[in-house]
Amino acid sequence: MRAIVAAPDTPEGFRLTEVPDPVPGPGQVLVEVRHAAVNAGEIQHLGVWPAGSVLGHDAAGYVARGATDGSGPREGERVVAFGAGAWAGLAVFDVDSVAVVPAVVDLAEVAALPMVGLTALRTLRSSGALLGRRVLITGASGGVGRVAVQLARHGGAYVVAAVGSAARGAGLAALGADEVVVGLDAVADPVDVVLETVGGPSLVTAWGLLAPGGVLHSIGWASGEPAAFPVNSTFAPGPARTLRSFGDATAAGPDLAVLADLVARQVLRPPVGWRGSWQHLGEAAEALRGRRVAGKVVLDLD
Repeated sequence: MRAIVAAPDTPEGFRLTEVPDPVPGPGQVLVEVRHAAVNAGEIQHLGVWPAGSVLGHDAAGYVARGATDGSGPREGERVVAFGAGAWAGLAVFDVDSVAVVPAVVDLAEVAALPMVGLTALRTLRSSGALLGRRVLITGASGGVGRVAVQLARHGGAYVVAAVGSAARGAGLAALGADEVVVGLDAVADPVDVVLETVGGPSLVTAWGLLAPGGVLHSIGWASGEPAAFPVNSTFAPGPARTLRSFGDATAAGPDLAVLADLVARQVLRPPVGWRGSWQHLGEAAEALRGRRVAGKVVLDLD
């Protein structure tokens, strides 16, 4: 089969080549991948993968072989999946990391959801009830941000979407943002929940905007800059503020089903910002590095 693999000996860091077909184990399904998505972090950190490793984590397609133990979706069913090795004609996923896609949902669109959708859904869910609370989302023009804006609004929150430039804020109000601000200096009032994707000084400023009892989720570090907290800035009277990390993408299947259902009900619009053949991944990677993609890159495996 063909697959995109890590190639540290090339300028791009990856290549499209022939590799052996994967073999599923018990409790795994073999998926014929039709569409795969690219996360910015996967492009930024290509060097962590050994040469020849099949790249990618987000995929959608058809079950080519069901699990031998009888669990999970059956052969021929349309699925969205999360797991290593997704950028390939065939990929193996644990049955608890796949979900059947409703017939009304486009596979290419739902392929954009696994990593960013799980991150947004799980962090917002862990924040408690959102009705009437102020939710700040930094880096809101990215894949996580665009999903989070919609989910937070659906949960009844007042959503503040922070971006790096006015151009990056295009379309966020239509997705449900009550305010679209350029930079955090424009945020006037304290917030109850923060989904922080930028890191560095943005993380420090966002912490200062957090109301007593609020929670800040550090879910990305796109800036690549260190965060230096001023002396005593982590102390405040009243109910404790919380800084949380996120990295739990295990057993993704049930939450992928939730996300696919929200798409089917037109509550959630997948954040597809670039779509094209996987033969053009180099072009897409450059667009991601240059911050010219609003949302996710989706590859068609043609």
